[in-house]
Amino acid sequence: MTMPSSPAPTPSPTPADEYEKLKQLVAEVEGDYQKAIGGNKAAGTRVRKQMQEIRSQAQTIRVKILEARSTTP
Repeated sequence: MTMPSSPAPTPSPTPADEYEKLKQLVAEVEGDYQKAIGGNKAAGTRVRKQMQEIRSQAQTIRVKILEARSTTP
């Protein structure tokens, strides 16, 4: 009987990957933002939710940059 092998750990995304994800999130919110400015309340709700995701992603990038700075001689 063989033991199932554990999957290889996935490498953590680099700060550059995280930044690209942030740019993608900002680009995705643009359409709903324009609708929200026009008075669409549902779009405003979606924009607020997406802004929370953007905030979270920005914080992730900030932490990774600080980690990189602290490990670099």
